[in-house]
Order: sequence, then C-alpha cells, then structure tokens
Amino acid sequence: MSTPTARIAALDIVLPTPVAPVANYTPFVRSGNLIHISGQVSVDATGGIRGVVGEDVDLERAMAAARLCGLNLIAQMKAACEGDLDRVRRVVKLGGFVQAGPGFFDIPKVVNGASDLMVEVFGDAGRHARSAVGVYRLPLNFAVEVDAIIEAS
Repeated sequence: MSTPTARIAALDIVLPTPVAPVANYTPFVRSGNLIHISGQVSVDATGGIRGVVGEDVDLERAMAAARLCGLNLIAQMKAACEGDLDRVRRVVKLGGFVQAGPGFFDIPKVVNGASDLMVEVFGDAGRHARSAVGVYRLPLNFAVEVDAIIEAS
C-alpha cells in the first residue's frame, strides 16, 4: 500500500504554498481527530480560474478549477498535520460550491475535479461524503470553492 506522500510523488504533483485567509477566519480548526478546513478557492500562482461557470468558464475548465481547490485543500491538510500528509486517515467530507450561471446544471461533474484528486492521492481513504452546490457568487469571483473535513492522527 502506498502512502499519500508516495502517490503525490508518483503523480508528479507539486503542492502549492497554503493560501492565507483573506478575512477573519483560520485556514483549519482541529477538534480531536477531525480537522475542518476552510473553503479553498480555485487560485494558483497564475491567479487561478475566475468567472461564472457556464458563461465565462466551460465544464472542462471548471473541473480544473475544482482540482485546484483540491490541491489547495491538500496543502492545508499538510499544514494541519505538521507537514506529514501520511497522518491523514480519511477524507470525511467535501463541500463544493460552483459559481454557476442560470443555465448550468452540471455542478456535480465540476466538483468531481476535487473528489477525483482526493481518491488519486489518498486511495480508498479519499472516498468521502459530499455536497455540490451551485451559488450566485463566490469570493473574488473565483469559479469554484471547496471545503473539507478530514480525520488525522
């Protein structure tokens, strides 16, 4: 059985630096073995993916935006586990929010961009409960935001 750290290396994934909060909240809160990770938007070093899905952003790009959110979540998981991703025991739940136009209904397909990444990195422990919701607006006009609850040692 390979570890999340080994899978990340095998997948040639480079984790970003954890994104600092832009308002009055913390990036994560630990309560016992559960870590609640604040919503991570579709930002990367190039500025990320912004806009309304179904209008400015197509399905494929929206799925990539959700994957960016997943990468940012994993970076926060690593920070919450003091640099050791192998301490993650389970991805319990993801909450996905898609800034969707009025005629866009493939919200679950978009959030699969983050869900698929969790399974790629954590294997069966990456399978999770999930919400996938279309919303009118997201902070700073980002296309997607995803939050998470994980179990870690």
